[in-house]
Amino acid sequence: MAKDNKSKKRLVVSAQNLPEELQAELMIKYPDGFSEHMIRIEKGFNDFFYAVTLETDEISYLVKVNVKIDTQVEDDEKDYYDADEIEGADDIIDIEDEDPDNE
Repeated sequence: MAKDNKSKKRLVVSAQNLPEELQAELMIKYPDGFSEHMIRIEKGFNDFFYAVTLETDEISYLVKVNVKIDTQVEDDEKDYYDADEIEGADDIIDIEDEDPDNE
């Protein structure tokens, strides 16, 4: 049975620095990955890290996980519709504007 959280030792550790048996426990607890379970920890102005929790009988771990933030998608989206002109847009005919009597 796990000890009461107040009497447990608390540690912050990077995932790659965990012993192998705790890394295995981490994989068992989060078989589908960490993305839905991460906590953003603020360390100060503009300084933070992401972590997940891992509990043992003796220690409550806050495990730092590396997160790669993909900004390339956002840059591509900005450039995709950057200009008002889309090639061929002037050739599109609005069906409601067509007068069937003038064909």
